[in-house]
Amino acid sequence: MKKYTRQRMILDLIEEHDMQTQEELSEFLKEKGVRATQATISRDIKELRISKVQTTDGIYKYALIDTVHDSLNERLDKIFRSAVLSIKHNGDMILIKTISHTAVVAGMTITNAKIPGIGGILCGNDTIFITVDEKKDLDNITEQIKRIIR
Repeated sequence: MKKYTRQRMILDLIEEHDMQTQEELSEFLKEKGVRATQATISRDIKELRISKVQTTDGIYKYALIDTVHDSLNERLDKIFRSAVLSIKHNGDMILIKTISHTAVVAGMTITNAKIPGIGGILCGNDTIFITVDEKKDLDNITEQIKRIIR
């Protein structure tokens, strides 16, 4: 697994769960199929500038510094805007064409946007296929994806 993908997963896990130790983080990553040593996780935490904060219960947990998370999303959005060539749907799914070798990064941008109704995203070399939970939402979801470019 690439470093960027692992770090993205770490950011998501810390955002979704109260992680108190690197061991807990390691276990959650293992559940997601990611094997990483304690040293690797420690480096990732340092690079991502994740810190421990005290909760109202007096417990310390890992927390994101919003500027770091926003910075990653801003970079992904910028790549998305420059990589996407077209966005359309065919009545069944959304099809996005990108310049070569950028579909995976563009797909991460869509994933991070957390648009409701997306059933799944499949990224190739220069194409992204997106299924939706309800076909009636195709126009709306397509429009939300197009807004990322604007």
